Amino acid sequence: MARQPAQASSPGTFSAIFEEIVANVSEVLHGKEEPIRLALVCLLTEGHLLLEDVPGVGKTTLAKALARSFDLECRRIQFTPDLLPSDVTGVSVYDRAAGTFSFRPGPVFANVVIGDEINRASPKTQSALLEAMQERQVTVDSTTHRLPAPFLVIGTQNPVEHEGTYPLPESQLDRFLLRIRMGYPARSAEITMLEASSARSGERVDELPVVADTATVPAMVDAARRVHVAAAVRGYVVDLAAATRQHPALALGMSPRATLALQAAVRTLAASEGRDYVIPDDVKHLLGPVVEHRLVLSPDATISGAGVRDVLDEVVRQVPVPSGRSGAP
Repeated sequence: MARQPAQASSPGTFSAIFEEIVANVSEVLHGKEEPIRLALVCLLTEGHLLLEDVPGVGKTTLAKALARSFDLECRRIQFTPDLLPSDVTGVSVYDRAAGTFSFRPGPVFANVVIGDEINRASPKTQSALLEAMQERQVTVDSTTHRLPAPFLVIGTQNPVEHEGTYPLPESQLDRFLLRIRMGYPARSAEITMLEASSARSGERVDELPVVADTATVPAMVDAARRVHVAAAVRGYVVDLAAATRQHPALALGMSPRATLALQAAVRTLAASEGRDYVIPDDVKHLLGPVVEHRLVLSPDATISGAGVRDVLDEVVRQVPVPSGRSGAP
């Protein structure tokens, strides 16, 4: 039975609904609790998600199961080199009988849009998503069309096979709130997956129960926005950002957009754990998924073989953590 949106108003109820969604998606995606939680945090922060991993680890299943749990419309776009911007956004078609042009919405007009192998489309087609992801609208023939709410783009890309791909520009990477990797399941989870393989995965996703109705999403988004962020925690986020901007191994550190994204995401994470305030550990937990794809290594660091994750770990060690009850209101 679908929940009423008012039930998501308190941190405790937010956490209960959150856990139900995680458990529901876990029915078809075994051993992936952390990616499921991060994807749900992304949706409830009104962000977009970049899934980077090899084929066959459940990226599309995660997106479809998440949409099914909230009874959201989900569409998939297979990005290819010959895909045109109009294939994503839609096109104006001339109606001969009426003598006017009418707009035919593209697949981007859905609540959850899966951009499969998003880095295989040309930069021109990739740029068609920028307005949609940032402004939640598309403009075709000088007419602006609003996208449905909630709206989540889940882009996938294969980090191994780069032949025939176009690297995502920094401007588009910055539109993704989180970047996560699915990873391979643990042995026990993969055995469970084999035991449950009597039904096709697609059919099993379609048979998932709807845990909460569509109206629950904006209610949970509003609840997350009310989570308190103490001045000391805000200062901690800014200090981390400043440390990345000054680090010699980074040519591009955290932007102000990144600090805003991090604060928004940690609010949702805190709410998912039943708290109405953020603690420094929330910031540490989400720093990598929110920030890593936004940073650019310096040429010297790239040559030396350093990784962005290593640099972030060093930044976390160097920046003092607020002490005491700095997170509580």
